[in-house]
Amino acid sequence: MGRDDIAMTATDTYKEAGIRSQAAASEQDATMPPALSIRNVSHSYGTRRALIDVTFDVAPGSFTALLGLNGAGKSTLFSLITRLFGIRAGSIGIFGHDIGRAPGEALRLMGVVFQPRTLDLDLSVMQNLLYHAALHGIGRRDARSRSNEVLGRMGLADRAGSKVRDLSGGQMRRIEIARALLHRPRLLLLDEATVGLDVKARADILSHVRQLVTDQGIGVLWATHLFDEIIPSDNLVILHQGRVLARGQVARVLDEAATPDVNAAFMRLTGVQSGSLAS
Repeated sequence: MGRDDIAMTATDTYKEAGIRSQAAASEQDATMPPALSIRNVSHSYGTRRALIDVTFDVAPGSFTALLGLNGAGKSTLFSLITRLFGIRAGSIGIFGHDIGRAPGEALRLMGVVFQPRTLDLDLSVMQNLLYHAALHGIGRRDARSRSNEVLGRMGLADRAGSKVRDLSGGQMRRIEIARALLHRPRLLLLDEATVGLDVKARADILSHVRQLVTDQGIGVLWATHLFDEIIPSDNLVILHQGRVLARGQVARVLDEAATPDVNAAFMRLTGVQSGSLAS
């Protein structure tokens, strides 16, 4: 088999997976608003433009990978979605609620896992979860029930009484995901959630998050700079130097870039050479 045949086989695999994903998505209510809608969003730090006319959607019950190098604007975009920064240009909606005009309604539907660790290391896992639940106005009895539920889902029910500092990096990240699910959001944002983790921990977290999409219909926006975290059935947004260079089903992005895989598509669209990619 020649190189062209191998490339065609890889491309066909991505296309077939994309078709299956599109068929599954078509079963959802066509009238349902996007889990996340970003329209013409721009942001600057002084004279440096961090985001330039960014537009894309995250569908309910879908996994969307936001792929970009470090410094591409991913964290800035997350800060705008979560209202850490004010929106200066464009609009952002969560299930039809504009975060500028109806922030309470919008943010109640969203859970977030930021790149920096934010757990209290000196508290137990359960204490961290109960504290977070209280911030959301969840009563203590309900909070404990929900905490046990999300810990079980993350495979950490036996660590509820452990001090957070005694957990591994992968376990801490899974606790942060569990915490983000306590108020039962319909949209989950994760910013470089696997940074610093080993291969197995990365795979476990990705598996848990993808299972949330399948089992609970949660819409996920997964920011990453790692190509191997993206699979053919995902939706893909390529962000480079603040601009969206491609968006859509992985198969569509590969087809438009005329490349066999995500790595090659990214390099062709951005002009970045493989030796220059962030690790």
